[in-house]
Amino acid sequence: MLGLLINEMEQKEIEYLIKRELEELLLDLEDNRIDALLKKSMRERYEKLFQLLLRVASTEECLPYLPARGLCKKRLSDSIY
Repeated sequence: MLGLLINEMEQKEIEYLIKRELEELLLDLEDNRIDALLKKSMRERYEKLFQLLLRVASTEECLPYLPARGLCKKRLSDSIY
């Protein structure tokens, strides 16, 4: 287990970076040109990043990124879990 001391500004920056990466993954997962094996890896990465987001952001901030059962088959922000 590791500990990390950061101030509020650094926490917001980490939150922003994770959200941006999650959005990028969502866009890539919608791309039909990307191979299924690669998408599987991207889904796993999405789940790991989401777990990190849970540690630095409030519950309300995490809800739009909540992984759906078919993780990212459609925009998570448009779906209801």
